Amino acid sequence: MRDPISRFLRPPRPALPGLALGCLLWGCAGATAGSSAETAGAIGLGPREQTADQQAHHVLNRLAFGARPGDVEAVRAMGVDAWIERQLHPERIDDAATQQFLTRFTTLGKTSEQLYADYPPAFVLQAQLARRGGEATAADSARVRQQGRQSQLFTAELIGSRVARAVMSERQLEEVMVDFWENHFNVFVGKDRTRYFLPEYDAKAIRPHVLGSFRALLGAVAKSEAMLYYLDNWQSVADSGRPVLRPVPPRLAQRRAGAVQRAAQQRGASPERMQQLQQLQQRRRGVNENFARELMELHTLGVDGGYTQDDVINVARALTGWTLGRGAQGGRFVVRPQAHDAGEKVILGQPFPAGRGIEEGEAVLDLLARHPTTAQFIATKLARRFVSDTPPPALVQRAAETFTRTEGDIRAVVRTIVTSPEFFSAAAYRAKVKSPFELVTSALRAMNAAPDATPRAAQLVARLGQPIFGHQAPNGYPETGDAWMNTGAILNRINFGMAVADGRVPGVRLGQWPAAKTLASLPREQQVDGVVRELFGGAVSSDTRQVLLTGTNPFLQANAARADTLLVVDDAAMASAARPRQTAPTGLAQIVGLALGAPEFQRR
Repeated sequence: MRDPISRFLRPPRPALPGLALGCLLWGCAGATAGSSAETAGAIGLGPREQTADQQAHHVLNRLAFGARPGDVEAVRAMGVDAWIERQLHPERIDDAATQQFLTRFTTLGKTSEQLYADYPPAFVLQAQLARRGGEATAADSARVRQQGRQSQLFTAELIGSRVARAVMSERQLEEVMVDFWENHFNVFVGKDRTRYFLPEYDAKAIRPHVLGSFRALLGAVAKSEAMLYYLDNWQSVADSGRPVLRPVPPRLAQRRAGAVQRAAQQRGASPERMQQLQQLQQRRRGVNENFARELMELHTLGVDGGYTQDDVINVARALTGWTLGRGAQGGRFVVRPQAHDAGEKVILGQPFPAGRGIEEGEAVLDLLARHPTTAQFIATKLARRFVSDTPPPALVQRAAETFTRTEGDIRAVVRTIVTSPEFFSAAAYRAKVKSPFELVTSALRAMNAAPDATPRAAQLVARLGQPIFGHQAPNGYPETGDAWMNTGAILNRINFGMAVADGRVPGVRLGQWPAAKTLASLPREQQVDGVVRELFGGAVSSDTRQVLLTGTNPFLQANAARADTLLVVDDAAMASAARPRQTAPTGLAQIVGLALGAPEFQRR
């Protein structure tokens, strides 16, 4: 292992002996066994370099969060193309078991208003104590800390449900697309009270649209409490001196000032702070460009999308007054006429006449969603997710053409990508490095893990470097492998694999893995063969096979000083932790742990 990090990053050399004969046997130029001629014709298949077994593993690693025991055989029996088409229509897939399991997460169906009432932040109790007067007691401090923990419970349920769905749902492509779009339209859970808006953001803005119309998805996100609050558009109003649709009556302005004052009093604000708030209330905040900039740079056109700073300003002006019914406390989306800049604008060379209200913002979303540069940008990101860190330009172009032709039909664009010859090329096989979320969920699926209703598995995702809803900047987590791989990350991933095999991860018991019963009593070499067959379809590098046979990982040996802990989950605290390694797994558990930490399992 002269260059161990690049070994994790570098796609393996495809093991495709007798490729031409394999294509004759398995029909690389057409539909795989089990798919109908009608489906093959509708999809428009091209030549494929992967063998039939590789195609089955490939779709389960790209359109799903990895294979569960028996999944490869099920995909082969159904036919790869029929399985893809089925996943493209999740509404046709019975997922009753997942829906039943989700009832354990009692906060998922609640509105932001209900969540705030049931799980108020700690400062609410602090304000109550301040109004009571007197010195705070130790019991008071304990109550405040407990209130702070309670106010995070629904967030723990949301992130726990994300992992549970990815592990157990039959609608795997839908969950992959939820992961993609919630990263594309990133919202940071740690900003003020944003966490109260995230359950509805997941349930109403993202999930209903992941394979539908991009314009509908864009509109749902733009009007969501989470995005309006996270990127501050709820505070964006027309600059002083600009025309508005309706002026603010003086009496209404006075009532608002009084409401701000009363709210500050309820929070126990000092007289100095009260004066500051009154001064702020007297000054109009003006246009906020945050959402407009990210709408163009990250959500639609891309960083090199051909727009100017004037375009950003005019998009922000067009979206002034797009706010929340209860202000900072959230509430339904509303447009305030008295806050909307009603002047003329020019955006991307297109004139926007004066005097329009909400329809002006809708026209901006129409313009951006249908723009050719948006088609190229979204096609590139989807091709990067499903095919390669550097997606083939010809594939991106075809996907962009599909986006334009179908007016942003996400399902059609994804179909173009995942049925393409580039998707099924030898170069694409195991070419993508798994993110921490993909690694944890794929390991749980591979080991036939029981679903977990706690946030413990999600905490492992965070410990490996990808807290769910935890990326502070609006650009989301990276989609390329180099961002996830360094010496420390590789050590954590290897140790995670050992922790899984050693029963240190929730829901996983090696004895529940169907292959364990057969392999447990076999000699070491046959156990290695069985693990490689079950987890990798029988193909690993000679280096990986040697590690599994000897039980010795040269990467761990070279970094022994940093490799003295195993990832575990502290059941009592429901938090990720590390503890000194006492007895490392042996036998079959050791082989499985090393396999889960191998470069082949780190890629998809």
